[in-house]
Amino acid sequence: MLNDIEKILFSEEDIQRAVDRLGAAITEEYRDKFPVMIGVLKGCFVFMSDLVRRVQVPCQIDFMSVSSYVGTSSTGAVKITKDLSQDIEGRHIIIVEDILDSGVTLHYLLDVLSVRKPASVKICTLLDKPARRKVELRSDYCGFECPDEFIVGSGLDYNEKYRNLPFIGVLRPELYGA
Repeated sequence: MLNDIEKILFSEEDIQRAVDRLGAAITEEYRDKFPVMIGVLKGCFVFMSDLVRRVQVPCQIDFMSVSSYVGTSSTGAVKITKDLSQDIEGRHIIIVEDILDSGVTLHYLLDVLSVRKPASVKICTLLDKPARRKVELRSDYCGFECPDEFIVGSGLDYNEKYRNLPFIGVLRPELYGA
């Protein structure tokens, strides 16, 4: 797997420092709010696992699974494949996502969740790739801005591979047909 990586963008240590910073910011803002942290599967699982252990206030977790990608690009059509297991009306919600890329999926989720009448909704992403944005959207809590390259590791995958890399790296273009 390591031979498939062209370069490392963010080391395991870089990621831990970012997660520590994000956890502290969420702790400060949600001191008395008992938020529900909603992870967007599958990519969020590594980041969310690290993040919730850094948040020092009571919180609940839940997960959604949505799909909008085929290969390396978004189809623009989003579908929910696993919905929440709890009612979020009146709750403070933090959507946890590995990467804010085109914004299509998160924009769709914001629309879906707002109908359920939460008290508030914020977005926390490990990565933001603004060069690929198709809808106007920003992350409330963001670990890193990243360049417009195909990245894997720390939960991000290509064809279900590379999620278990402890860093975030650029995948060699010849491996995904760029």
